[in-house]
Amino acid sequence: MPGVSEDAAGPAVLVERDADDQAVAVLTLNRPARYNALTTELKTALVEAVRELADAPGVRALVLTGAGKAFCVGQDLGEHAEALRADAGSSFNTVTEHYNPIVLGLVDLPFPVVAAINGPCVGAGLGFALACDFRVAAAGLKFATAFTGIGLTADSGLSASLAHAVGTARATELLLLNEPFTAEQARDWGLVREVVPTEDVLGTALALARRLATGPTRAYAEVKRAVRFGAVNELPAVLAAEAAAQARLSTTKDHGAAVEDFLAKRRPAFTGE
Repeated sequence: MPGVSEDAAGPAVLVERDADDQAVAVLTLNRPARYNALTTELKTALVEAVRELADAPGVRALVLTGAGKAFCVGQDLGEHAEALRADAGSSFNTVTEHYNPIVLGLVDLPFPVVAAINGPCVGAGLGFALACDFRVAAAGLKFATAFTGIGLTADSGLSASLAHAVGTARATELLLLNEPFTAEQARDWGLVREVVPTEDVLGTALALARRLATGPTRAYAEVKRAVRFGAVNELPAVLAAEAAAQARLSTTKDHGAAVEDFLAKRRPAFTGE
């Protein structure tokens, strides 16, 4: 697949057809040793994979999941720290080059998308999960917004999608306090459709995707367009505003120091600079 680089660990993403229903595709983030942290390699591959799926013949539903023990733990902060050291001002170009196209690509797919959240789901990983139409999560797994923990605001559409899913008050709490929450809490808040044992996550998501693949997918596409974030054109504006905010924060002392503290396993001390 163009844009999907390969190394000793194999392709950064895998795109396969469900053996029991060829109308269902499975898109897997495939860097399990790094808990599917979002390196440039993985983000680039994911952008290309989502674009190709939009025109893939015969696909009527998609399952998005992660290989190994995690769904996606968000931006690879080691790589991000290198970008900050090299040029803080351009370090957040990835938001417009990668995150926004991934989120918009998932939202705009002309068929239903089910997130099979098999393990920790953090930061941009949570944004990707919320760009899907349904979410099935492993019992006991942890979600987190993570952004303010390193002196940032949300990106990947979370400032809109999280509020849309759980309400403005709870979304503000989750984003500002950065407290992890469980799959069971997410289910109770309406963020997750179903919580199942870890070993059943993919199978449950596939069963839902197979059901959806037999339905009126053109009607589903119209429903998605009608309800997503309340208005068809709202998400692009939200993503643009988030990208601008991250760019403003990229050069702050709080963010640069917090990333270094994270990598050194120190508790960050924010000064408001």
